[in-house]
Amino acid sequence: MSDVQPTPPGPAIPLTALLAREELGLRLIAGPGEAGIHWVHTSEMADPYPYLLGGELLMTAGVQLTDPERYVARVVAAGAAALGFGVAPVHDTVPEALVAACARHGLPLLEVPPRTPFTAVGRAVWRLMAEARHRELRRVTEAQQSLATAAARPAPVPAVLHALASRLAGRAALYAPDGTEYAAAGRPVEPEVAAALARLAQVPHTGGRPGEGAGSGPGSRPASAADTVGGTHLAAYALGGGQGLTLGLASERREPGDHTIAGVAVVLLSLLTAPHQGTDEATRSSALVRLLLGAAPADVAPLLGGAPWTVVHARGEGPPPPLGTPLVDDRDGGTVRALLPAGRDVAPHPGWTLGVSAPVEASELGAADLQAARALRRAQAAHTPLARHRSGGIGTLLDPDEAAAYARTLLAPLSEPLPETLRVWLSLHGNWDRTATALGVHRNTVRQRIARCAALLSMDLDDAEVRMELWFALRWSP
Repeated sequence: MSDVQPTPPGPAIPLTALLAREELGLRLIAGPGEAGIHWVHTSEMADPYPYLLGGELLMTAGVQLTDPERYVARVVAAGAAALGFGVAPVHDTVPEALVAACARHGLPLLEVPPRTPFTAVGRAVWRLMAEARHRELRRVTEAQQSLATAAARPAPVPAVLHALASRLAGRAALYAPDGTEYAAAGRPVEPEVAAALARLAQVPHTGGRPGEGAGSGPGSRPASAADTVGGTHLAAYALGGGQGLTLGLASERREPGDHTIAGVAVVLLSLLTAPHQGTDEATRSSALVRLLLGAAPADVAPLLGGAPWTVVHARGEGPPPPLGTPLVDDRDGGTVRALLPAGRDVAPHPGWTLGVSAPVEASELGAADLQAARALRRAQAAHTPLARHRSGGIGTLLDPDEAAAYARTLLAPLSEPLPETLRVWLSLHGNWDRTATALGVHRNTVRQRIARCAALLSMDLDDAEVRMELWFALRWSP
């Protein structure tokens, strides 16, 4: 069994997409042309195996390459996706022994020309990853809207199953507690796959394990389970509402956002199949969920009455805080979300942390949901019981963890004192004399450091957009 760590749950960058970047001048000289890259790592160690996580494009100039066969074998054993070899200054060409070893082990080998810094390759992978993530987020958002629209139809359960099966290009079915199929939609599957899915659907309720369960703990039953049969990916999710129903999914491929899409369907189907005390309560709760999941506000705003509205996010222990509204959703991974008529005061509640949006019209409820989420994160970070949305410029729209990760990647080539010099220089609008005075160095030293920054980053610091990007990166860098 391999001891390689699993690659991260995110869209991999196809090697072909990186090769297509003409400005990099990369050339595939050995190994297959198909591979998925999750990140870039540079190492000049004779054996980089202990420092690889799997899925990397490993970049090297071959400083300590003495045994190409062993080197490639170790890189493959570590799970690296591909090897990038920089030509010059150590080697004039890619060593033939390395090319042969990569061909034998099936490891893609890229020739990196002297004009292409390794940081440029890393930056290209980052941008391709950002583009892939944007496409995946858009796919998930469109699926959420499709499911929300289906939940508003006269026969909502079959409509949601049909929308889910269509989005995942597979089959979606509800299973009763006794294992019989309650409702289904999508393409049919082979008998052995259908039988395996029916068995898997029992796992979230019985605690059995025909495949790999998720969300379980000691003495608890898993909330979901997954398996693969004959190349078909299977997944099962327990519905809430006390009916003992399970959502089963079968698809030929599994994308990073599929689990999120399935989670949306689970929330909607739990609401739609659970018993309600009254039609009006069910309608209003369903309207809240659809709004917060991104459905068109015009479709459900008439169900909610007057506006404006305030969105509240809360996390804590025990019963949800009394917010004075029936429009509460507590099925989002421990976060309670509530919709309040504007003007209703929100106060701290013992044992809970709250984030409160600004009052908005129905057309802005999606933005208010994000405001409340950011306010909750700020309250948790500051250890305060309640935080309200504040307007603080475009920087407040960024996720702190993602921004910090991007900053680390972008500024990685710079070592002290270059980042601080660049920060001061940008803050003083590129004035050499004022920067020199602020740092206590000669102006020529400032010029040399800034020129070094431009060379290491391969960036034109006279470009206003580049300066803006670097300023934000320096702001978010640890």
